Amino acid sequence: MEIFRHRRAVELITQAALGAAMGEMMMGRRLGKQALGWGALFGVLPCCDGILSLFFDTAHQLAFHHGLSHSLWFLGLVSYGLAHWLEKVWKKEKVTKAQAGGFVFAIFCGHLLLECLTVEAAAVLWPFSPADVAFNCVFPLDFLLSGPLVVTAAWLALLPAEVVKKSRSKKPAPPSKRIRICRWGLGVSAVYLLLTVGMKSLASAGFEADLKRRGTTWQRRMEAPTMANIFLWRAVIDRGDEFWVGYRTIFEKRDTPVRWTIYPQGKAALAEVADSREIKTLARVTDGWWLARTNAKGVWLGDLRHAEARNWGDKKGMVDSRLAVSWAFDLGAKSDRLRKIDEQWRNTGDTLSRLSGRMIGRRDHWEANPRLAGVPGSLPEFLAVEE
Repeated sequence: MEIFRHRRAVELITQAALGAAMGEMMMGRRLGKQALGWGALFGVLPCCDGILSLFFDTAHQLAFHHGLSHSLWFLGLVSYGLAHWLEKVWKKEKVTKAQAGGFVFAIFCGHLLLECLTVEAAAVLWPFSPADVAFNCVFPLDFLLSGPLVVTAAWLALLPAEVVKKSRSKKPAPPSKRIRICRWGLGVSAVYLLLTVGMKSLASAGFEADLKRRGTTWQRRMEAPTMANIFLWRAVIDRGDEFWVGYRTIFEKRDTPVRWTIYPQGKAALAEVADSREIKTLARVTDGWWLARTNAKGVWLGDLRHAEARNWGDKKGMVDSRLAVSWAFDLGAKSDRLRKIDEQWRNTGDTLSRLSGRMIGRRDHWEANPRLAGVPGSLPEFLAVEE
């Protein structure tokens, strides 16, 4: 799907818009319209770890992005270092070192919050805890969350700078138009986030009730919204040697059964490479939510935290599931043995139509006999279903 090919660009725009809005709120009266630019810059700065891909292999890049570069300890240290420089840059505006450092760190924290709201996650407590933090409340490309932030940033950029008037009155000055716009944008996004929490709670209760009725045992569970909405949710159940994946809309009754697709994890595929640095990195980055299959050149690994692309029509009555995020581990490669696979989503219009139908409870729009596809050099694998 074309939108997924440019997912990172959309995420950067959202982070820049959030940083710009926070910059206006915190430093608009002191820095004027420059606060927008500084806020946007610091909003995307943690994402610059992608530059490492020019110097390091895929495994090292994944380890750094999910570890050091997104930890509170590291970002606090960077904020402290930037505060010294910013104090000099903003000397005329009389911004102190503490104010500058607090400004940068607050925007960094906003960046981390957006990362943690999705399944992308971040090791915010590294090195004290290597575990990633993920709330799984928002799809990585949710325009209802990013839209108000982008509109706010663009609106503020077009407005003239605020003229601060001196007053002898002890009463606090009423908020300016720019501040009111900031409050609107940030407030709408905050209310939407609260709504996502409520929607997730409803969906989670439905999945839990279904598993309880079946008497199904499981080790852990995760739920996340499907593409660009908060009404249709996807759950992944870890049962040790296999994963169950099911969909549920919040409009369904709690006693409506979930149709689970069963994915064998394929631990045997890693028997000979489990101790390699690349495989250990992927196991940590995916938090154990991985599938593995052998192929002609080595091993294929897929990340089940991300929703799979579903393609209909290759075979009547079948639907092919292709994991949106996966890697190929080539044992014979001379340099970088790990390569990310850019999955292509076909029939975009058909997918969106079927997704909308399933969202309102029409299962026939979404469910069919499933196959796992997209493993290089392998035929689609038929998957079992638990009705």
